[in-house]
Amino acid sequence: MRTVISFDVSDDKVRYRLVKVLKEYATRVQKSVFEGPELEHAAYLRMRSRCERLIDPETDRLRYYRICASCAARIEHAGTGIGVVEPPGPFEVIG
Repeated sequence: MRTVISFDVSDDKVRYRLVKVLKEYATRVQKSVFEGPELEHAAYLRMRSRCERLIDPETDRLRYYRICASCAARIEHAGTGIGVVEPPGPFEVIG
């Protein structure tokens, strides 16, 4: 199953660490939303455990949406790009 992970984390340092972990398992599609490929159950549980150890459950929130293959085939999006948000690579201004 594909997994969509969304988060709302108040602390910048925790948010940075969480994003770093999520990038190991999934692709960033919005600032606080990641889409993961089909993970083996053990890898999914490992990802959840690593993420949940970082957050404060009293103030932060993580949500996991498990999406079956037929539902994933019907994912739609609108707007710019294909829905993947990654920082641009280094560039040089020539002028």
